[in-house]
Amino acid sequence: MAEPGAVVIGSDGRARCPWGANQPDYAEYHDSEWGVPLRGEAALFERITLEAFQSGLAWLTILRKREAFRRAFAEFDPRRVAEFGPDDRQRLLADADIVRNRAKIDAAIRNAGAVLELDRPLDELLWSFAPQDSRARPKKSDDVPAITPESKAMAKELKRRGFVFVGPTTCYALMQATGMVDDHLAGCWRATAPE
Repeated sequence: MAEPGAVVIGSDGRARCPWGANQPDYAEYHDSEWGVPLRGEAALFERITLEAFQSGLAWLTILRKREAFRRAFAEFDPRRVAEFGPDDRQRLLADADIVRNRAKIDAAIRNAGAVLELDRPLDELLWSFAPQDSRARPKKSDDVPAITPESKAMAKELKRRGFVFVGPTTCYALMQATGMVDDHLAGCWRATAPE
C-alpha cells in the first residue's frame, strides 16, 4: 500500500503527484504544464489571473473554464484588459462560462493596469523571486509548503505595485505552476531535480 500523500500510480502506469494521478484533466495539466518554466507577459498575466480566480475553488473548475476565460479576457493581453470598462464588467458578470465574481473580475482588470505600469517586464519581476537555492525534493504532499519567504516577498512587492488578489499562498501556487519552483514529489515521473 502506498504511503499517504506519496506518488500514486495512474491508470497509465505513470507515478504522479497524488493530485494529478486520477482525474484526466489534472493528469494532463500535471504532465504538460505544472512546474514547466513559463515566461512571457500574456502567459504570466493569465496565470496570475487564473490563480486569483481559483481562490476558494477547486483548480479543476478553473482548468475546465480556461478557454472561456481566455476568450472573455482578450487572450490575457494586459493592454486590452486594462481598457475594460463598465460594459465589459457587465459582460463578464453575465458570462456563465467563467467564474462570475465581481471582486475577481475587478482584480483582473486592475492587475492588467498594474502590469502596464511596471518599470520592468512582468516575467523578469516575477522570476526575480524564484529561489536561488535548491531544497530537498518533497517526498509527500505534506512536505510541500503553502507559503515560502519568496512567495511572501513576491506578494508584498506585487501589492506595492498595485496588484490585488496576490497573497503569499496565491503567489506560491503561481511559482509552482510556472516552474519557478519544482514541487513534483520524489518518485513522480515529472520530477527533474535530485531527490
